[in-house]
Amino acid sequence: MVRQATANDLDQLSVLFDGYRVFYRKTSDLSAARAFLAERIALEDSKIYVFEEEGQLSGFVQLYPLFSSTRMKKLWLLNDLYIDASQRGKGVSLKLIDEAKKLAYDTNACGVMLETEITNQIGNKLYPRAGFELNQSSNFYEWSVE
Repeated sequence: MVRQATANDLDQLSVLFDGYRVFYRKTSDLSAARAFLAERIALEDSKIYVFEEEGQLSGFVQLYPLFSSTRMKKLWLLNDLYIDASQRGKGVSLKLIDEAKKLAYDTNACGVMLETEITNQIGNKLYPRAGFELNQSSNFYEWSVE
């Protein structure tokens, strides 16, 4: 079952989030992961949905609100999607993505956007299956504070 995450989920959700970060070559830091997620939930500045089965969380998706000036509507950034390795291939990611799409409909947003690494073979196969289209007409630039 997919549902919105609450503070009661922090123990299990933090483990998943830490695994997500490690997948993207970040150093494991469970306490920082917990603090980050606790802040997102407390401030309600993101939407986090989890997949739960028999009391066990096996995946999550986190979305942040943005706005499209040209479309003059809200736009959701699907920033994080992660499924525990033991639960992959069971359709959990598609269920979480469907919840993200539902959020876009429910909030009258113009859509959901995401970014993934070119080398993320799983994601690059998943997102087109879920109805996302690769935007080949835009460049993605980034500036980072050092």
